[in-house]
Amino acid sequence: MSQLLPPDQSVQPAPPGRAAVSPAERWPLPDVLRGGAILGILFVNMQDFAGYDEWTQRGPDQAAQVFIDVLMNGKFVSIFALLFGAGMLMILDRASSRHIGAFRLLRRLLALLVLGALHGALLWHGDVIGLYALTGLLLLPPLLLRPPPWLLALAGSGLGLWWLALRVQDALGASSAARWSYTLASTPVGSYPALVGTRAGRLLSDLLADWSYNALWLLALFLLGMAAQRAGLLARPAHFRRLFRALLLGGAVLGLPLSCLLAWLNTQPTEAAGLWEVPVRMSSGLLLGVAYAAGTALLIAGGRPGVLRHLAAPGRLALSNYLGQSLVMTTVFYPYGLNLYRHVGALTCLLLALSLAALQLLVSGWWLRRSAQGPLEWLLRRLVYGRGALSVKPRSP
Repeated sequence: MSQLLPPDQSVQPAPPGRAAVSPAERWPLPDVLRGGAILGILFVNMQDFAGYDEWTQRGPDQAAQVFIDVLMNGKFVSIFALLFGAGMLMILDRASSRHIGAFRLLRRLLALLVLGALHGALLWHGDVIGLYALTGLLLLPPLLLRPPPWLLALAGSGLGLWWLALRVQDALGASSAARWSYTLASTPVGSYPALVGTRAGRLLSDLLADWSYNALWLLALFLLGMAAQRAGLLARPAHFRRLFRALLLGGAVLGLPLSCLLAWLNTQPTEAAGLWEVPVRMSSGLLLGVAYAAGTALLIAGGRPGVLRHLAAPGRLALSNYLGQSLVMTTVFYPYGLNLYRHVGALTCLLLALSLAALQLLVSGWWLRRSAQGPLEWLLRRLVYGRGALSVKPRSP
């Protein structure tokens, strides 16, 4: 771990050079946050899976959409991106040297890029794994210089404000024309082989287009997550209670009004509302996401995580759960499955997401009582560390 972290008897980091950590050595906060994020992202992704537009929802569906926008939209993906950045730094800090750590991190990012491409071609066009990996590659060279937490936070804040300014500039030039329907434009048509062919043909162009639009914002979140990791916030939340209280209060006071504005914008059918929605969604998502993370950290620091402790299991199986969500929901909505695309609204999607999230919560706990890793987590670790990857038997229930 970073030498900036003072000794803490409650945390047992892996010795430098070890390929992996055992379950007993894992920090609880990142796993709980990652589990909540991966399940929470499902509720927002349901719109794309099901193919409905937010501003077309009425009655109970509109109420469900407002609930999703205020409490979920942009929040969990922000937490997940912050943790992705923190995880990159963890890999470097666990290695016996910076060069070994950089090589492992490079292998991990390239492996995720391939897995993301397969996910995008075989299951769902909305993959973010490849996008995160491609963006993460940009940070590999500067990380070898071991930047301090304040510099990481400063760089992340600057890039984030720059990206938000660009999106505000886009919105200022918007018209009152009808809002463009992304879900209608991406309607799945044809058999499974035909859909795979279509997605594979557009994979590179879509990835580069998404990257050019989102790279600055993702870099900002990755850097902020790295700053939190290097400062020790994830390893020792009990040492930062005052900071977490400030983040909880500030994030909620600023994030909730912006989230309500987001919900209102997503009832409006104009191009201007669609463009303003982007900076409002991402800024409110980061603010309220940080408030969620800070509140979780305070509960863990106080030894009272309650039911949140169960989120650690899906957090340790985040990759398997993420791809599992795509497998289940594309089968439900796409033509080769139940073909419900554009046939249900936000309320039905909310209930479906709740059901699948509960199932993944239960299955993740059951799986980890029998195995130390999820199937895709094992594959990724093998690709990164080879045969030197640590294999740990799960604890007896």
